[in-house]
Amino acid sequence: MSARALPLLFLNLGGEMLYILDQRLRAQSIPGDKARKDEWTDVDRKRVMNDIISTMFNRKFLEELFKPQELYSKKALRTVYDRLAHASIMRLNQASMDKLYDLMTMAFKYQVLLCPRPRDILLVTFNHLDAIKDFIYESPGILNQVDETFRQLIETYNCLSDGEFQLIRQTLLIFFQDMHIRVSIFLKDKVQNSNGRFALPTSGPVPWGTEVPGLIRIFNQKGMEVKRTEFTTGGNYITPQREGSFELYGDRVLKLGTNMYSVSRPVETHMAGSSKNLASRAKENTVPNPFAKEELNFLARLLGGLDIQKPAGGETGFRLNLFTTDEEEEHAAQTRPEDLSYKVINIEATQEPGRRAELSRILGELEVAEPRPGGAGKGEDLLALMDGL
Repeated sequence: MSARALPLLFLNLGGEMLYILDQRLRAQSIPGDKARKDEWTDVDRKRVMNDIISTMFNRKFLEELFKPQELYSKKALRTVYDRLAHASIMRLNQASMDKLYDLMTMAFKYQVLLCPRPRDILLVTFNHLDAIKDFIYESPGILNQVDETFRQLIETYNCLSDGEFQLIRQTLLIFFQDMHIRVSIFLKDKVQNSNGRFALPTSGPVPWGTEVPGLIRIFNQKGMEVKRTEFTTGGNYITPQREGSFELYGDRVLKLGTNMYSVSRPVETHMAGSSKNLASRAKENTVPNPFAKEELNFLARLLGGLDIQKPAGGETGFRLNLFTTDEEEEHAAQTRPEDLSYKVINIEATQEPGRRAELSRILGELEVAEPRPGGAGKGEDLLALMDGL
């Protein structure tokens, strides 16, 4: 497992989240002079995007994120995105949040699978950050935050070897390996099968620095080429014209990680049959988890620096629906897989020095329970527990 995969996972998933939110906010926005008080306007959309991006690129938050560390569980990372998505006046109910996370994870999984070479994962990340800068081009302060993250990525990852990037890619694929959620965009483009697994192409550009397959060279003991044999590859391959730029500004060449929602089309997720059965049975640690305290401390470090925007005065948060109708959203909430409900976990957090001792003072002995469909659990969820940090 790579200790350098977490920042790439977070930034790319965050980029996909912003693509989706921007698309849905635009679809549901009403011209300002015609909107009622409870309806979205373009001003609201820009405010939401600015608030979420500002929170996502918080300096202290990213300092903790870039420290070498292993990936944590899907549940722990999902908690971070829950809180990040609610960093402004926007409010998502649980069914819409589930759908949002499904779209984020499947999109980035597909991008990791398609990367011509492991190092190109960094170009995918740069594509996400380039698009994020377009969202907040009118906010110089937030642009500086994103540019600082760019520089940190360049400093941290440009010097890594191809072998280290291969380890990062394998770490990300292990994280995604049991996730087979069907997405309508991928199904319509025939890049995903009905069981939720991706169908990888056998044609296209080869990785930069490699040759188009179809030729076998045979060398003698002196290293001299003595024979050539051609063979049929079964695909149409091309040589890339140039390598993508790994600098702050430049042509990335690679299109993976760009906004696939820029063309308006419906986006739906469907839990594949086999995956749904697996999800309903493979509950993550429904018995007390020996790593629960470590995950809680991990979240405390990550979330401790976040400044969540609360609606001012009597202002109510705007609700965003990621489904076509309210009825679809309600149906999704009712059919939500059981693995998203968990039993109570008792966590003793009293033996760690420094920051963890402070966390212990604040939280003491916790009974942590995520809410079940239709109601909050005892102690609600990790988001509520972290609000005071």
